[in-house]
Amino acid sequence: MNRPRVLLADDHRMVAQGLRTLLSKDFEIAGVVEDGHAMVEAARQSRPDIIVADITMPSLNGIEAMTMLRADGLNIPVVFLTMHRQPAYARRALDAGAAGYILKHAAPEELVQAVRAALAGGKFVSPAIAGAVLHAMKEGSAPSLDAAAQLKPYQRELVRLLADGLSAKEIARTQNVSPRTVESRKYELMEALDISTTAELIRFAIRSGIVDP
Repeated sequence: MNRPRVLLADDHRMVAQGLRTLLSKDFEIAGVVEDGHAMVEAARQSRPDIIVADITMPSLNGIEAMTMLRADGLNIPVVFLTMHRQPAYARRALDAGAAGYILKHAAPEELVQAVRAALAGGKFVSPAIAGAVLHAMKEGSAPSLDAAAQLKPYQRELVRLLADGLSAKEIARTQNVSPRTVESRKYELMEALDISTTAELIRFAIRSGIVDP
């Protein structure tokens, strides 16, 4: 009997190796990639049964990568394994179509349960944040244009550079920080505005006058 094939996407090699060791007991590992664009390409080529991915990755985050796959018609279930325990992150991931949201400090059994649930067509959220996530999903909200006035100078510059089409690496060189710092800053901003993709962030910036159309 063929085992379900899992694609792993995480830019931390030690984490990825640990995931390979954990999941290879019950699943076939279809591949291991380190960024969102590689995740999309690998999924297109290998057509895994499920993807286990981090959210914060270089070049393209996990939620945006999943959205690209959905646009391609590839409805491969995605379980996010992440350090972000804020309900807003989980809500965005689930609203975008994620099949699971697991915290990296959770017990390994939770990830296995999440993968099995996703393969069966269900959803799984780490019990530690499940209640808060449900509350956040019931609440819902939309970014206020007034929030633009509250942005710090480096946040406004970040949005302008994203709108210009620069990658995280290019922005990192411009702002003299690491690419991971750029990704973290972008996620902090997206969480504050309660939006889920870079495209939405840029649209908000255009509507609020931070960048020109």
